[in-house]
Amino acid sequence: MVCVLLGLAVLAVFWPALRCGFVNYDDPGYVTENWHVLHGLNGPNIRWAFTAVAASNWHPLTWLSHMLDCQLYGLRPEGHHLTSLLLHAANSILLFLLLNRLTGALLRSAVVAAMFALHPLRVESVVWISERKDVLSSFFWMLAVWAYVRYAEEFKVQSSKFKVFYALALVLFALALMSKPMVVTLPFVLLLLDYWPLGRLQFGPKFSWRPVVEKIPFLVLAAGSSLVTFLVQEHAGAVASLTRFPLGVRLANIPVAYMRYVAKNFWPTDLATFYPYVGRPAIEIIGAAALLAFITGLALWRVRTSPYLAVGWFWFLGMLVPTIGLVQAGGQSLADRYSYLPGIGLWIMTVWGLRDLAAARPLFREVTSLAAGLAMVIFAILTFRHSGDYKDTGTLWEATLRSYPNCLPAHNNLSRWLMDQGQWDEALDHCRKALAILPSDPTAHDDLSRIFLHQGNVDEAIAEGLRSIQVQPSSEVNRQTLARAYLQKGDFAAAAASLREAIKIEPSASEAWCNLGYALLQQGQIPEATAAYQRALELNPDYALAHNDLGNILLRQGRLDEAMGQFQRAIELAPSLAEAHYNLAGILAQRGRLAEAIAQCQKAVEIQPGLAAARQRLAALIAARERNSGR
Repeated sequence: MVCVLLGLAVLAVFWPALRCGFVNYDDPGYVTENWHVLHGLNGPNIRWAFTAVAASNWHPLTWLSHMLDCQLYGLRPEGHHLTSLLLHAANSILLFLLLNRLTGALLRSAVVAAMFALHPLRVESVVWISERKDVLSSFFWMLAVWAYVRYAEEFKVQSSKFKVFYALALVLFALALMSKPMVVTLPFVLLLLDYWPLGRLQFGPKFSWRPVVEKIPFLVLAAGSSLVTFLVQEHAGAVASLTRFPLGVRLANIPVAYMRYVAKNFWPTDLATFYPYVGRPAIEIIGAAALLAFITGLALWRVRTSPYLAVGWFWFLGMLVPTIGLVQAGGQSLADRYSYLPGIGLWIMTVWGLRDLAAARPLFREVTSLAAGLAMVIFAILTFRHSGDYKDTGTLWEATLRSYPNCLPAHNNLSRWLMDQGQWDEALDHCRKALAILPSDPTAHDDLSRIFLHQGNVDEAIAEGLRSIQVQPSSEVNRQTLARAYLQKGDFAAAAASLREAIKIEPSASEAWCNLGYALLQQGQIPEATAAYQRALELNPDYALAHNDLGNILLRQGRLDEAMGQFQRAIELAPSLAEAHYNLAGILAQRGRLAEAIAQCQKAVEIQPGLAAARQRLAALIAARERNSGR
């Protein structure tokens, strides 16, 4: 009954997620603009999932889950949200079953699972499609802990099954790591569970090294995953330098971040998609560190009489270590998604602690029961409302700015979304606000370059593009923006140079290869341009513009059949590509298929009324048809 109620509660509370769309925060790279993901599960894409280091991570199972969603639902976001929602429901049920098996305390296990399931801190992990890795890795993590508990039970009675469950725990841990490497702390959590409630790890005369030695294979997996993750993120430029976030700033943030996680766990206000680093007064840092030390000391003091306090507290502290900022990935000071599994430890120590306090106090027991029920209702309401913040990109970042007006990524992402909506003046306003927060911000300079390019201020666009690259030379995206400015100016050599640098940074950037082909074509370097377009199509066979441009090269070489095939493929992939209709019309006209040529030209003019060449060709084709009909 508890399992059914948990599942139904999760579906009800997170129901608004099914009405949310994709957002511009990682979703394009993970799903909407990722060619491999969009084309679902097949041999080449599965190989890519296990060999790619895209999105600054190596998490092949996460890629496979997104591919499966695209195969099942296409780009209908409700299907992608439903998968994450079901995984969270499964995690909540597994947590309940796991705690109940470990402790036999059904009601307390149910309360902890409900607090985990319905808390608004879970929204980012569940409703943000790109954070699939969180709920997926946690699913395998829960199963790995379950397998380890079964191993401990079977080993205790010396059953022949204990080796099977131990091996299963290792396999499930590997699957969790291949979904999201943050779960590297599992061996530490298993040691905590060995102490309480399993009672396998005891200190003093009865101390045994076996529970520690058992964790060595888990630690080997964790170390390997940590090394791969660090190398991948460093290569992708995701690891922040000490120049950007000095060691002193990081160390000062750690106690504050820990206590902010605690505060948001029990009083979830001002939740946001991004929490920027802000200067903290010394008294706040010292106070947070002192409070952290006090709770740690209290947990250790009561470790024999109330072991759940130490287990829950060190569960929370230890699981956050990979994301607390010693190695800074990204620019956030903390993140709701990082609390997904660590927060369980806080609820374990709270629920078991209140139960012990209420054991001999009937009135207190009634008060705490009422408080727990009220907290669940409040959390459910807050989660229901917060889920709606992911309705679309604009709603998401506007909600963040209401709580944190100086959030730089919120201004940057909102600016880019407004550009996509054609609201250039509003985009410029947010771009200016971003530069007011951080004058050297490379993303804001890149956005300003795009805005100037749209306005036709090519020289200003180039100047802003150069500023963005000066600050962030490792950005493939910024180099592509600069290249587009050079292309618009007609400086094809400079554009080609910028695009080659972009390709060095990200060799799989199909757009960079396509634009490089165009720059080389304009310089008369036909073989090199052809090779660049072919490489773009190897990386993304559905790149309509590359098909069209390659068709133009084939047309120049008189290879009409091949050129016609490229134009037809471009139209099939992008029916609104006016230039492809215009080009196809030229070949059809050469072959005397005037009616079809006229239809293609009319389509080109309909799509792009300002395409003068299409209007001229259409007039010439109609005149030719009339002359033919006159004869």
